[in-house]
Amino acid sequence: MVFNLDVLQIDPELELEKLSGFVINQVKSVFRRKGVVVGLSGGIDSACMIAIAVHAMGKENVVGLVLPEIETNPISKEYAICHAEELGIEYREIDITPTVDSVVRYSFRDEFIQKLIPEYRPGFKYNITLPTDLLERASFNFYTLQVQLPDGEIRKKRLNLSDFRTITSFANIKIRSRMLHIYSEAEKRGFVVAGTTNRTEYILGDFCKYGDGGTDIEPLSYLYKNQIYQLSEHLKVTTEIINRQPSPDTFSLPVSDQEFFFRIPFDKLDYLLYAWEHNVSIKEAAEVLGLSEDAVKRSYKDFEFKNKATAHLRAMPYTIEQIGVSP
Repeated sequence: MVFNLDVLQIDPELELEKLSGFVINQVKSVFRRKGVVVGLSGGIDSACMIAIAVHAMGKENVVGLVLPEIETNPISKEYAICHAEELGIEYREIDITPTVDSVVRYSFRDEFIQKLIPEYRPGFKYNITLPTDLLERASFNFYTLQVQLPDGEIRKKRLNLSDFRTITSFANIKIRSRMLHIYSEAEKRGFVVAGTTNRTEYILGDFCKYGDGGTDIEPLSYLYKNQIYQLSEHLKVTTEIINRQPSPDTFSLPVSDQEFFFRIPFDKLDYLLYAWEHNVSIKEAAEVLGLSEDAVKRSYKDFEFKNKATAHLRAMPYTIEQIGVSP
């Protein structure tokens, strides 16, 4: 195959019809339901997905749920509602803070962070990040907790695996709480839950099992993030959403998807991932993308690690019949 900067180009109209046909078939023939529910995060993927659903099913058969909690970036709700109103669909806003707090209290999370950074107090903003310069240098894949003090100063603490798991487990409660509300809405209406995970996230495991990964259908999982933007432009998704920096929006201190997970700028990420998936040589990928061979080698290694480490996220729970365990 020939690897060049055109490999990610799509025909948006053709893809829209393919996606619409898939949605209609799944809703009407497979699930035998009446419509589609999409959780609206104020980000590009959910905005694109709900616009596809409207094109496929008609706006009267599509519902959007806007599900903020106390630490959600306020702009997320604003953009989500704006897009829903532009599409002319029914939408509901539900504050999921009580749901999250009923599982693990925010105060428990606050106490845990305070043990790591004593200056932290409830209400202070925080996030966790990875080194983002994977293409520039070799570096360890470790997470850092960042806390913003009232004067704007950032205090940092490198996380060990146990600390990381504790903090992300709380963040994942937020994601799974949203899915509880989405399924409640879908079931009482006889609708299907449409997921919003794109191929970049799917292959590398940037989604939460039984959270944003716990859906009825995942129409976007064959399209790279780059292609989601192309399709969103065609669908005339709200400009502010298209121009917004992708973010998990699960921490009170803003953090981008690059800082939290991918470690590679988006203008290179999808090309590198495509090259890795299609066995493009390191030398050829480096030449086409204007990168050093060491940079490409590091990205390939990172992709392989993340893909293998998150294989369980893409699989149904294993059974004895599957793995052939004998007594």
